[in-house]
Amino acid sequence: MTSVISPWQPSASIRALHQRAALLAQIRRFFAERNVLEAEVPTLSRRATSDPHIDSITALCTGEPAYLATSPEFGLKRLLAAGFGDCYYLGKAFREGEAGGRHNPEFTMLEWYRVGWDDHRLMSEVGELLSLVLGIADIQLLSYRELFLQHLQLDPHTASDEALGDCTRQEVELSFAPASRDECLDLLMSHRLEPAMGPGITLLYDFPASQAALARVTEDASGTPVARRFEAYVAGLELANGYWELTDAEEQRRRFEADHRYRAAHKLHVYPFEERLVAALEAGLPECAGVAMGVDRLLMLAGGYRRIEEVIAFPIERA
Repeated sequence: MTSVISPWQPSASIRALHQRAALLAQIRRFFAERNVLEAEVPTLSRRATSDPHIDSITALCTGEPAYLATSPEFGLKRLLAAGFGDCYYLGKAFREGEAGGRHNPEFTMLEWYRVGWDDHRLMSEVGELLSLVLGIADIQLLSYRELFLQHLQLDPHTASDEALGDCTRQEVELSFAPASRDECLDLLMSHRLEPAMGPGITLLYDFPASQAALARVTEDASGTPVARRFEAYVAGLELANGYWELTDAEEQRRRFEADHRYRAAHKLHVYPFEERLVAALEAGLPECAGVAMGVDRLLMLAGGYRRIEEVIAFPIERA
């Protein structure tokens, strides 16, 4: 007979919650051994993300709108510009509309920054942490181009829009027409390439320049502009997203403004502009690399759990 869990009870087992506590302690030891300081930044702010693919949760604070942080990035970068040095945040983040087997609107995020490092050096540290937590020795470094060429015989940087659209229609069952080149790439990644990744750790780097977000853009060995960002996967599950961070204040402002134009054109909510990050970059953000990691997903992999509610005491349905 299957036992019925009362609504007051946690959805995660006591065993899973003990594993969560052990994982958080393990992460903090990892950074203490490397002299990376834990930092606190606000989870409630008058500013919000501009990312067109992420929505903030709105709250009222002293009668005016405020927003729950979708990540600690803006606060940590302001600390870096003030001279804080290597730092990490381990705590809650919030995103509207994220619910399902791998998502909850409130989730635990680990984000850290290394001063003087680039994306490749930080990738190595991400691999070390994942290998330690998951006990996986198999780590594969692969460029975005190499992944597409291996599985689709298509160069994502140089293929024509027509060739990319044809490939998407062949490889992905669609009920709509992709609106852009990046949407085709994202569909191929999520439906075709992530499932093809092996059981080990895959560190994917040099994304298309159009997907730079807050990363800098440089040319690769072939002279192709690429975004200096990376993602970490285990068995096709995305765990982390990292950048060799953009430090150019004017370029940061242009990207924020482009995000706002996109949101307005697509009738998405346009949040207040985060001019304080631009000001921090103007003051001088040091050369650095940063990465954000989903702790709930990491615990799912470490403990062999299939759904996020198995590792969260009180997901949104029970909160």
